[in-house]
Amino acid sequence: MSNLYNNQPDKDHDPQSNTPPLPDFDRDPDDDTSLETGVRTSEADAADLHHFLNRQRSSTETDQPTDADFDYKSSPAEADFSHFSLEPLEDETPPKAEESRWQTAWSIVREVGETIILTLIIFFLIQTVVRNFRVVGTSMVNNLHDGQYLIIDKVSYNPLLTKYLGMGGPQRGDVIVFEPPNNPNEDYVKRIIGLPGEEVNVINGQVFINGVKLDEPFEPVPGTYTMPSPIVVPPGDVFVLGDNRNNSNDSHNWGPLPIGNIVGRAWVSYWPPDQWGTIPRDIPSEDATLKHFVGQFIPSASANNE
Repeated sequence: MSNLYNNQPDKDHDPQSNTPPLPDFDRDPDDDTSLETGVRTSEADAADLHHFLNRQRSSTETDQPTDADFDYKSSPAEADFSHFSLEPLEDETPPKAEESRWQTAWSIVREVGETIILTLIIFFLIQTVVRNFRVVGTSMVNNLHDGQYLIIDKVSYNPLLTKYLGMGGPQRGDVIVFEPPNNPNEDYVKRIIGLPGEEVNVINGQVFINGVKLDEPFEPVPGTYTMPSPIVVPPGDVFVLGDNRNNSNDSHNWGPLPIGNIVGRAWVSYWPPDQWGTIPRDIPSEDATLKHFVGQFIPSASANNE
């Protein structure tokens, strides 16, 4: 390539190279003899340079998108993003909100219903099998006291259990809770003294069964009264007395008690704590050990004394 100003070959330019030589800026500025020739040559050189740059650009930007590949819009809202797509993963699809709410509500309702049903079943079983009872009055002193709490066994005297399972039924010495014939709206607590078919009599506070003095190891408070005449206990009845004989409204006042009126047998004393213990059922005669046991553990029972 010739020099830009003097149109002379460039000493440092390699004729075999495709790169155009740089202009010679060492020419004397006062030398304008070849200015016109230099101008024409510079136009040719500029054309060659433009061609070279285009060729370089095409070699490096062949794979790059051109302006024609994009659809420019005046605002982002008008841009066309149709060639982009986002699809949710199948296993990450969120559950329907309405179904989730219904499932949660149903779960709560079911749990509450199950709790209520279970509570009612337990309550029914407890009320069927046992019952608590508060002693009121002093008719069972010295063994049960006013304000003492008992657990009542309601199944021991059940006719079906007595008949088919061989359970004992009412026995002499049992402390029972019952509805008295003369006052069915209240519950009394007394002790069974006479059984069906037996003749019961009280003379000067001493109890006689079929003419034989009854040994009472539970140590009642002795009475002083005498019954007008002996009473034969009818079938299906029992004869009951309070342990505090002179201060008890019992069978010596209103007669034998129908077994059907019995609510249950006093089983355990649970309050106050110092009177906690079980209550023995029967009265073996001349049993000093049982006498001590009964005196120590039988808690005061509710006894109406009128």
